Amino acid sequence: LDRRQFLKLSAGAIALPSIIPASALGRAGRPAPSDRITMALIGCGNQGMNDIVPFLADERVQVTAVCDVNRQSAGYWDGRVGGREPAQQYVNWHYGNAADSGTNSGSYAGCDAYEDFREVLNRPDIDTVLLALPDHWHAIPVVMAAKAGKDIYGEKPLSLTIHEGRVMSDAVRTNNRIFQTGSQQRSDFRFRRACELVRSGRIGDLHTVRVGQPSGTPDFGRSGHRKAPEAVPAGFNYDLWLGPAPEAPYSPARCHVNFRWIFDYSGGQVTDWGGHHPDIAQWGMNTEHTGPVMIRNARAVYSTEAPWNTAVNYYFECVYENGVQLIVSDENQMGVRFQGSEGWIWVTRGNWNASDPRLLESAILPTDVRLYNSPNHSRNFIDCVLSREHTVAPIETAHRSITIAHLGNIAMKLGRDLAWDPAAERFKDDREANALLSRPYRAPWKLEG
Repeated sequence: LDRRQFLKLSAGAIALPSIIPASALGRAGRPAPSDRITMALIGCGNQGMNDIVPFLADERVQVTAVCDVNRQSAGYWDGRVGGREPAQQYVNWHYGNAADSGTNSGSYAGCDAYEDFREVLNRPDIDTVLLALPDHWHAIPVVMAAKAGKDIYGEKPLSLTIHEGRVMSDAVRTNNRIFQTGSQQRSDFRFRRACELVRSGRIGDLHTVRVGQPSGTPDFGRSGHRKAPEAVPAGFNYDLWLGPAPEAPYSPARCHVNFRWIFDYSGGQVTDWGGHHPDIAQWGMNTEHTGPVMIRNARAVYSTEAPWNTAVNYYFECVYENGVQLIVSDENQMGVRFQGSEGWIWVTRGNWNASDPRLLESAILPTDVRLYNSPNHSRNFIDCVLSREHTVAPIETAHRSITIAHLGNIAMKLGRDLAWDPAAERFKDDREANALLSRPYRAPWKLEG
């Protein structure tokens, strides 16, 4: 019997020991621990530790495990410390000091820590997983989690390659899993309302969308000065961190938060923000389940600070079947600017504007398009785990959005225009470009859909 079955059966058959605090049995508005949705955090770095906070505060969730190949070290955002042991300590501290934790203050020890994510996925008592891993480690755990019957909150960008994204989305659908992508801008009022206004025709016929994203390769982990090979530190399973990526010597600048500046593990600023602003562009364009038919005029300047090699400056145009043009570049104003025949709307985090600012406060008409309204991204995931409805940022939508970034990186690498078939998800009569839709995996790792 698993934990829930045992508690349900024993509660009706025997008297519970008097030493169990009443709070452990649940109080108004908070289910008993045995009835909460259990969650494991896989990836205990900067984003993972950010993401877990609202789930710890959700009365319907119980975090029971954390996992990371790194026991503990600095090198995350602003050089901060991360790893499985700090994460485990934080979760135990949170529950131990919560007023309704059902423990003596500070004494909770119910969160387990693991080095290998496969051990977590093998636990039948874990319902959901929060995956906050480097990009090259997104596909395999998502597919394995889906097959293991786990619902998944997965960080953006969804995939390292277009092929991975297709396999991931198919696995989630085939196994009837709930998936929420960490594209939290979809749960922001401004982004949603801007897309509703565009799709309702308030700026006339849409013809151009400009996406502005950051440039450069910022030293987020304060480890950029340590690019030369070093000995692998104790407590860090570097071979497992590399996983399916090519063999490479360890250096602090290669791992943790700065991995995103290396093509073996990510796609630079193009993909790091590709799950955000291009995703909003697709939402407003009503192209969430398709993509462009042409990528043109692509150009880039790449980092020469090996092993960092992603684009520091970039520009590419995506042309859709209906003629709408999407332009992605660090030269554009940060955010998403929708340009129509009768005006424009621009939106970014914490701000928005329009050719006529009164448009932003205009009344919602019965004929207006209404989009998915999610005021809280993490709670939306748990809501959908319970209801089995789609989240505001489902995996197929995330796959189509990040495909734009992957197409841009491929076009910039080849230095020429490319014709794309969004239905077949292949380049048209272009063997060289199609070869870049996937990447070989280092043995023994395989992606099995």
